[in-house]
Amino acid sequence: MAAHLSSGRVNLTALREAGRRELREFLDKCAGSKAIVWDEYLTGPFGLIAQYSLLKEHEVEKMFTLKPGRLPQADVKNIIFFVRPRLELMDIITDNVLREDRGRSPQRDFHILFVPRRSLLCEQWLKEQGVLGSFIHREQYSLDLIPFDGDLLSMESESAFKECYLESDQTSLYHAAKGLMTLQALYGTIPQIFGKGECARHVANMMIRMKREFPGSQNSIFPVFDTLLLLDRNVDLLTPLATQLTYEGLIDEIYGIQNTYVKLPPEKFALKKQGEGGKDLPTEPKKLQLNSAEELYAEIRDKNFNAVGSVLSKKAKIISAAFEERHHAKTVGEIKQFVSQLPHMQAARSSLANHTSIAELIKDITTSEDFFDNLTVEQEFMSGIDTDKVNNYIEDCIAQKHPLIKILRLVCLQSVCNSGLKQKVLDHYKREIIQTYGYEHILTLNNLEKAGLLKPQTGGRNNYPMIRKTLRLWMDDVNEQNPNDISYVYSGYAPLSVRLAQLLARPGWRSIEEVLKMLPGPHFEERQQLPTGLQKKRQHGENRVTLVFFLGGVTYAEIAALRFLSQMEDGGTEYVIATTKLINGTSWIKSLMEKLEPAPF
Repeated sequence: MAAHLSSGRVNLTALREAGRRELREFLDKCAGSKAIVWDEYLTGPFGLIAQYSLLKEHEVEKMFTLKPGRLPQADVKNIIFFVRPRLELMDIITDNVLREDRGRSPQRDFHILFVPRRSLLCEQWLKEQGVLGSFIHREQYSLDLIPFDGDLLSMESESAFKECYLESDQTSLYHAAKGLMTLQALYGTIPQIFGKGECARHVANMMIRMKREFPGSQNSIFPVFDTLLLLDRNVDLLTPLATQLTYEGLIDEIYGIQNTYVKLPPEKFALKKQGEGGKDLPTEPKKLQLNSAEELYAEIRDKNFNAVGSVLSKKAKIISAAFEERHHAKTVGEIKQFVSQLPHMQAARSSLANHTSIAELIKDITTSEDFFDNLTVEQEFMSGIDTDKVNNYIEDCIAQKHPLIKILRLVCLQSVCNSGLKQKVLDHYKREIIQTYGYEHILTLNNLEKAGLLKPQTGGRNNYPMIRKTLRLWMDDVNEQNPNDISYVYSGYAPLSVRLAQLLARPGWRSIEEVLKMLPGPHFEERQQLPTGLQKKRQHGENRVTLVFFLGGVTYAEIAALRFLSQMEDGGTEYVIATTKLINGTSWIKSLMEKLEPAPF
């Protein structure tokens, strides 16, 4: 089921259509029957653009996962490799091609499709291995921004943050700029660009240069977006480290959402028949798609988890009342009416059953003592309590050998909320971590320091209290049931990134110049000239549309906070969100971890 891709005025279907068109054109170049060999990482994102039926229409008969060895048997004319431009994948492809039986007849044709860009380095590598000539078509498929939902686009580039901040590799920023150019080709030039951070500055510069180099790219489409806000993830390192407390955020924190799908423990979803004990419970995880095409999910995904239960019980009453109606249906007309509503009612009932099960699974965790203790420490740090000394809870967790990522999230959170740790506190934590979890994590600690997540306090000043007060990042009286402020997504903490977006819309960044200077990287504004006749005259009461692009990743809680701002009566701004990757604290820290392999002797 495709998501309804429209957030108010913005309809992202055109973007998906453009992606499908490009795919069709490539498949048609490879005439005859086809098998696709997939780089496994790409199957999820591709599934959001094109269903299997589209591939079948273009004679794709088989699909395999890329792995070393001989390719599986397939009676097809074309073998197409869909891959990211990575050298380790080129080695596997080389192995596949060299093991191909040249004596077989008819011969199979090889093609390679690089996603999102062709790479000279990879092609040179294939040439040195002696297999480049085997590929008839070598092309690229610019899968830059993938529509995940009506107001959400992601590049799903899992290493973008690490590349930008640790390796000074700007490839993903180039892809972001290209993605934004594609977006402008479809939805009109964005007249105003605001940004904060080094990466934001780079992306804006690249966009301006691309526009200059391709003057033909100026189109006469009425602009859909009024403003683009480019935000570096390292401007707000705090938000992803905290535990998200929205329904969708918690599903992601606990089970991990991959390309809109989540895998859940099956036992909660087993249909128990009367008289049968719990025998023969399913062992396969339950896989569910989560997007706004599902009415109930769209209603509860962005609520604080504490407000979800009451919605579910209200829904249960409405649904059982609707099913009761059948007893009152007397005439043929009434029965017909009831039967026509049945499919929708049954879908609603099954959706309710699923979300009740998920909510029960989450509640088991959120009511545990450990979850509560962890959250208490997070909230103390975020509200500025005891951030400058060694924390007892963290020490206890290390002593009990809790998962390392949990420890790293807390220590980094403390460091960020204290603008860095005193040297002796930092050394104490590092020593404890290395002694308990092993010396091989020294590289990870080094990466976290380089990324600014875990560092010594320089200049002896803690700027966080000033930033917290000015931007109202901590709200004591948060209303989780009927929120009136974005801080409900973390039960008290308002995501700094979203506060910046909110203040940009009203009253403007001039009001917070001092704080902006304390946050890393430059802040800037650019204007793009629109062709005559395309300047907007806003109708009375018409909302502005802002595209917020997070460079380095965004969490579901931040997305929920931006959706909350879009729905505010007097907000006046509607938000669409784009990012290099959907992240949570765990997946983000994981992307920065390095494992030193022990010596083989």
